[in-house]
Amino acid sequence: MSAPSPQPAATHSNSAIQAALALVEAQRVAVKEYPGKSLSLVRALQALADAQRDSGDVAGAEAAYREALAVSEKLEVPPDALADVRTSLATLLDFSGREEESLAIYEEAISNHEALGGDNLEVAAQLRNNVAMTYKGMGKLALAEQHYLRSLETLENKRGRESECVACVYNNLGSLYYAAGFPDQAKEMFEDGLKIRLTVLGENHRDVAQSYCNLATACHELKDNEASKEYFETSLAILEAQLPAEAASFEATALDYMAMLDIIGEESKAAAFKKRLEKALAV
Repeated sequence: MSAPSPQPAATHSNSAIQAALALVEAQRVAVKEYPGKSLSLVRALQALADAQRDSGDVAGAEAAYREALAVSEKLEVPPDALADVRTSLATLLDFSGREEESLAIYEEAISNHEALGGDNLEVAAQLRNNVAMTYKGMGKLALAEQHYLRSLETLENKRGRESECVACVYNNLGSLYYAAGFPDQAKEMFEDGLKIRLTVLGENHRDVAQSYCNLATACHELKDNEASKEYFETSLAILEAQLPAEAASFEATALDYMAMLDIIGEESKAAAFKKRLEKALAV
């Protein structure tokens, strides 16, 4: 007998949503009789929201998360459940293009996670990273810096200095300082991030290439064009060795490199590299 045909993803998604809807209705009835079952309703609403989010129904997911939040705030649920709901709702709003709306909910979720302590401190640190990115986008650079520094402090205490999440925050801080017009501080952060990534990821990782590219940009801003060229070329060598997988990053870095060469008067070198770029991307 032949194996059954796999069901389309949409069918599985709809089935999960229908099952979650049924569970939510059952838990709503149960809570009316026994308010102590509120946690079960919150968890059912979260499962429904997750399924709706995964199917692309952002509006439905938001409604379910908000109902879960309302139940959590009205009835007595454990603090970790309330923190989870706020985290899910804030993240949904953030990644659906409503970053500013997410901020207040993120801030409450961060407070919840930090009050819980333990492993929740790392969750709070990651959320601070998200909040900092939003504040940076809004031009509120001082607030962004505060959140990045708090995130960095927590992650270094929990993970130790040599971890990829710590390197990521150093990189984000460098980008913040660069945007704020402080290339010296940006360079320092990028250097710290690069050292960690070289230790944790090795010499040929795409994130290491990103760190070299960031350093190249900061050095160019500081008029250290020889260092800038060296960092750009190191970054490009790493990415070129990983074509075609890293084609987009290779092209973006190459364009920045060629623009820098044009600015410092090395147009012939830029033109030669353009030919190399076109040949590499044509493969």
